[in-house]
Amino acid sequence: MEIEKSLPYGEGGAEAILNVQSNTSISIAYHQLFGPHDDLMLLELDEKLLPDILNQRVTLRGQPDEDAVLCTQSKTYAIKFVGTSNSVFLIPPSNLSIALGASPNSSEKDHDNAVVASVIKVVPGSMELVEVAPRLDKLKLLLSENPYSFDEVSQMNIELTHKNKGLYSWSDLVEKVQASDEELCTGLRALAAVEIDGYWRSLDENFVDEILNMLLHNAVLNDWLLSALNEDEVLPVLEADGFPREIVRHCLGVYGSKVVDETRGGCTWRLEERPVGVHFARVILRGKKMNLERFMEEWRKKVPEGMNGSFDVLEGEVLTEKIGIETRIYAFSVSSLPSVPAERFSKLFQEKPKWEWKELQPFVRDLKVPGLSSEGLLLKYTRRSQPSADAEPIFSAR
Repeated sequence: MEIEKSLPYGEGGAEAILNVQSNTSISIAYHQLFGPHDDLMLLELDEKLLPDILNQRVTLRGQPDEDAVLCTQSKTYAIKFVGTSNSVFLIPPSNLSIALGASPNSSEKDHDNAVVASVIKVVPGSMELVEVAPRLDKLKLLLSENPYSFDEVSQMNIELTHKNKGLYSWSDLVEKVQASDEELCTGLRALAAVEIDGYWRSLDENFVDEILNMLLHNAVLNDWLLSALNEDEVLPVLEADGFPREIVRHCLGVYGSKVVDETRGGCTWRLEERPVGVHFARVILRGKKMNLERFMEEWRKKVPEGMNGSFDVLEGEVLTEKIGIETRIYAFSVSSLPSVPAERFSKLFQEKPKWEWKELQPFVRDLKVPGLSSEGLLLKYTRRSQPSADAEPIFSAR
């Protein structure tokens, strides 16, 4: 290449390229260590991610059989390879060129031609980061392996229990689940998981049912208000019944919310209608379908007095079907569905080929896909039909 602007030999490397002015040119040559260098890859970044990268606040997560993701403290990014049809030359800094073995004694011919930049690799493309939803379905699977039960509470040798399969610490979950730390915490809360002896566990449904029933039973005996349960009163009573304090406190957080009560002191909880109502509906419907009227009768007997026994609180937890003149109800929880949109819609349309919007909406509103709105999800995965202008829209599989 003809030199239009002479550059002194020895100033080569990446610095020479960075300092090239417009309407000038420099010569390049193959580095004597030129090769594929598969351990060197380019990563294209959004500027907002630079601080996390430069300060080493990111991690790569994934098992050997999974595509790796990059996680910051709060977000998860898929790593995509993007090829380029143009030749991209990778030129190391001059000091690195010497470290890699560039000869300081170039030939006179090289000096005359001012070969100032040595190409060590031709890059076929770069890695690109695309924000994605956390992959939390695996978290559900891991926590379901060994739920914490009342039988385990009574075991004398806890260390023996920890040798069982299906116990995962925080570091285990970080290694196995493709989600950022914040997203993993959110997923654990959504699954009502609790840390016990250093392991994150889900609670056995029968165990939770015993705790909740005992709490309601003692509320009647001791005249406790379900809207103002004093933790200092509740915990000792249920502990005397054989339930660990930390598990009872956890259940108060799952089925209630903290309230400010300056007159009573301590920590006060209020049981909430939806989680309590959903729990008893699951207990009644476990593994079966029921006549709707019979279900409502049994369910309202279990829902504590003073709480709303409206069918609306079961939104996203049950489905109904008509068989002749009879309406049946069965458990179908959004929490049991895949979090990947394509898999979620596939499951929904396997269950029912056609959905009215008011029925479908509770089962898709939790789907979050970066860069895609709820309307976009529906356009991508469903077909919408409307028999008449005033009729409810119907959604079927695309």
